[in-house]
Amino acid sequence: MPIPLVNSVASWFLKKRIHQMELFMKYPEEVQNELLKTLISKAKNTEIGRKYDFDSIKNYETFAERLPIKKYEDYEACIERSRRGENNIFWPTPIKWFAKSSGTTNAKSKFIPVSDDSLETCHFSAGKDMLCMYLNNNPQSQMFTGKNLRLGGSKEIYRDKGTAYGDLSAILIDNMPFWAEFSSTPSNEVSLMHDWEVKMQAIVDETIKERVTSLAGVPSWMLVLLNNVLETSGKENLFEVWPHLEVYFHGGVSFNPYAPQYQKILPNEDFRFYEIYNASEGFFACQDQNDSKDLLLMLDYGIFYEFIPMDTYNTSEEKVIPLGEVEIGKNYAVVITTNAGLWRYKIGDTVRFTSTNPYRIKVSGRTKHHINVFGEELIIENAEEALKKVSLVTNCEIKDYTVAPVFMEGREKGSHEWIVEFKTPPRDFENFKIQLDKSLQEINSDYEAKRYNNMTLNMPVIHSARENLFYDWLKKNDKLGGQHKIPRLSNSRKYLEELLEMM
Repeated sequence: MPIPLVNSVASWFLKKRIHQMELFMKYPEEVQNELLKTLISKAKNTEIGRKYDFDSIKNYETFAERLPIKKYEDYEACIERSRRGENNIFWPTPIKWFAKSSGTTNAKSKFIPVSDDSLETCHFSAGKDMLCMYLNNNPQSQMFTGKNLRLGGSKEIYRDKGTAYGDLSAILIDNMPFWAEFSSTPSNEVSLMHDWEVKMQAIVDETIKERVTSLAGVPSWMLVLLNNVLETSGKENLFEVWPHLEVYFHGGVSFNPYAPQYQKILPNEDFRFYEIYNASEGFFACQDQNDSKDLLLMLDYGIFYEFIPMDTYNTSEEKVIPLGEVEIGKNYAVVITTNAGLWRYKIGDTVRFTSTNPYRIKVSGRTKHHINVFGEELIIENAEEALKKVSLVTNCEIKDYTVAPVFMEGREKGSHEWIVEFKTPPRDFENFKIQLDKSLQEINSDYEAKRYNNMTLNMPVIHSARENLFYDWLKKNDKLGGQHKIPRLSNSRKYLEELLEMM
């Protein structure tokens, strides 16, 4: 299809979709309440619908009173039945796909249901909206003159009992509409390769010759790929390989630790970075402004949102609130009800609202990825903000890290133990440690209180990791690929001890 025609079609779609977005931004609670009614009505004759008498639920209050909050383990038995081919358990249409996820704190695989509804009205709609928002903000874009280099954690699709499972990216590629496949690189054959290391070189070999105008993938793994591209091509930066490159859509892990390295290989102030927030359970939010990293919460993707204030999470005082009751600046655990049959499901992420008109968020971490052994309430957002500050002060570059507690023994105080892999190490390692501790105290008052005069916490212990330590740990645990992430913060020493053994 000629580029002018593509741009005309995109322009028509963009205007139509922007109008729909303006509606849910103007009437967010109404859109969400109407969506909830639709989900309840559609599932009223399912097994779960009959169990909780969906037919008599007429409002959010009754819905919240009647249905319990659940985590994956509560759904596992139903999901296993569905994987064996049983229908109408938690969603009325057959579930043919399950997104396999190892999670980040649990070695056991999870199989998240992906319905035809969620594929169309959530995942694929989000892909189009991502382009829509970018083009709306950048009308002179030439993105359609080339291809999108996509990097997912694609593996083989495994089929059994009439259902199939694989990484979400593999499911999306396998069901991708022709227009998306036409405009993407590498080919499906390469994208779905099982062996990650072989696949990475195959992607380099195939895409290096293409006219690539945009990138999409998880920052950690995309950086590995892009460095391989530079090594293979012998070029200094990516614009020497792909001169028309203009935007990178990223999500999955925080971009902050990788930002300095991306700026080195993409040295152009006009290049755009657009963040997205998606998971196996759904696509939730997308950056909708050029110069703000806040993410617009997408309210019409078949996902109904609720939130648990983190100061009550997993306590006897835990409370769950709808979207209309959230407050700016507070940290919340996310609960979703979806058009794939997840009802009041904890996804394990935490967010902080930066705006309620419209509803915009920042992803602040994971409910399981924090350290609160001593009452310090350290979350990923704190750690990464501190690392970003310290990197600038000490002129170093951080590749990966993990943190765990050092538990109190006898009269010995506790502390935090870090393993940090540097791309460019600090000249003065002791100063790096001092500055990191200082930054954490400035950012987190609970940490500051516990560090005051070494009252509860001693100075952090920091190890400088050997090169490729984290990559080797992922490889050893069969976790290479875009779906897998380094466990950043943990109340357990499990991951840290395993990494120390490999130092």
